Amino acid sequence: MHGTDPQCTDQQPPRPSTGPSCAQVLMHLLRQYHIDTVFGIPGVHTIELYRGLPGSGLTHITPRHEQGAAFMADGYARASGKPGVCFLITGPGVTNAATAMAQAWSDSVPMLVISAVNRREDLGMGRGRLHELPRQQDVSRGFCIWQHTLTSAEQLPDVLARAFQMMVGGRPGPVHIEIPVDLFPAPMPGVLTDYRAAPAPVLPAASADAIASAAKWLSKARNPVILVGGGAQQCGAACTALAEKLAAPVFLSLAAKGIVDERHPLCGGANLSFSDVRARIENADVVLAVATELAETDRNLVRDNYRFSGKLIRVDIDPAQLVCNATPDLAICADACAVVQQLCDALPAGDQQRQQQVASDVAALIRDCRNEWWTGSEERFPWVQVLREALPADGILVTDSTQLAYNTNHALPLYHPRSHITCTTGYGTLGFALPAAIGARLASTRPVVGLIGDGGIMFTLGELAAAVEQQLPLPILVWNNSGYGEIRDFMDEAAVPQEGVNLHAPDFVALARAFGAEGCRIDKPEQLSAAVAEAFARKGPTLIEITAP
Repeated sequence: MHGTDPQCTDQQPPRPSTGPSCAQVLMHLLRQYHIDTVFGIPGVHTIELYRGLPGSGLTHITPRHEQGAAFMADGYARASGKPGVCFLITGPGVTNAATAMAQAWSDSVPMLVISAVNRREDLGMGRGRLHELPRQQDVSRGFCIWQHTLTSAEQLPDVLARAFQMMVGGRPGPVHIEIPVDLFPAPMPGVLTDYRAAPAPVLPAASADAIASAAKWLSKARNPVILVGGGAQQCGAACTALAEKLAAPVFLSLAAKGIVDERHPLCGGANLSFSDVRARIENADVVLAVATELAETDRNLVRDNYRFSGKLIRVDIDPAQLVCNATPDLAICADACAVVQQLCDALPAGDQQRQQQVASDVAALIRDCRNEWWTGSEERFPWVQVLREALPADGILVTDSTQLAYNTNHALPLYHPRSHITCTTGYGTLGFALPAAIGARLASTRPVVGLIGDGGIMFTLGELAAAVEQQLPLPILVWNNSGYGEIRDFMDEAAVPQEGVNLHAPDFVALARAFGAEGCRIDKPEQLSAAVAEAFARKGPTLIEITAP
């Protein structure tokens, strides 16, 4: 319930101005932690929370559904590198956002979820209070890296400090803090300026012995390979330098697209699922896997992992990931950026002649992959080519689970870190791209393009209204194949009758205009560049419906 019926609210009378409230300190501390934007829908249980918002320096964005709020926070976090923040009401606010929080957990995205919960004297009592859940934290327990229920206002600074340490000091993910509604107006001691953020943690580097062992193996390797995962977003330059020193090809997980410029001659892109790339990895005498899960989603759902014939070195900040999916010969639990730089410093300058040979091999590998890329989807290749031309060099591509996006995963090169924001790398929910693109565009001045299917956009279509309110120059491409096309193809391949996959679609262009956005419909690849350019020039979002071939 998001109404303001006075008979069923927990609103408090205005507080006397004796000192800051818990809500005011919360807003102040968020700014101290360099947060500038929050996403949420006010409700009767968060009225007093919002009393602390004016004058805080925070920008509040109102989505049309709490799932949209968390998807926006996800896109904001991936584009900026800072935690995305949501404000949620008790009960349905948390359950509505649960899917998006699980997506953030799956993709290791830092997200701070601040939710209300019923008054302290009502917790666990089952009195039938408004928005009551018997154990609200159980909803998010399986997909949060940490949770806490505030039991006194004075706990807030310590709890926030721990939350930010958890989000930036190890493997990131969502943190859920629930605050009883009677604590939002609770007085805090002192004045706002007494409250400061805790310092960011210094992440660990590798031991000298570990670096010496890794450098020895890599320097002696005749055909080393580097695998880079999404946890290496901050170290693209160091990964590139290391590849050059080793004259080693670099292959990226889907979450890592753009970390190493895919135009670089040693970069083989996000093509881990293809047979020739797999053979190169399996026949390498040393594989260095940096901040990657080595999961099936990295390999575009190829279930069988690599049969490593040489030595495997794994680097990850999360010790559990060092042995997940493949057991290494050397496990280095440390910050990926620190380790890659340490290895660069420990290795001699690269052999340029060998670099040229490996670059030629990588180019041949990519050419050989094309036969696998486009088998059964040749008609989509021109769309991928034109989309690469339409997307500015520093642009961010935000994709959903839809057929054209699966092709862009492999065949659309990206040039900068934090350029690829997708839900196809893990949990794989639908409806992600529209709100995540909004969050990304709010976080960055870089141009953003969203790509979503006609089925997926129906999950979160209402978020067009938020993009209109913010006047975001945001092209949203809707790949309209009249249903759940990928599942339809799988049904045909498995000789299963097509059930539930052929959908009635609304007039997306008319709907966009009804929201106050612009809309257009195209059916030829050569129309795409002009449509995207016009969308970037507008003040407000543009829905570009693509009639799939």
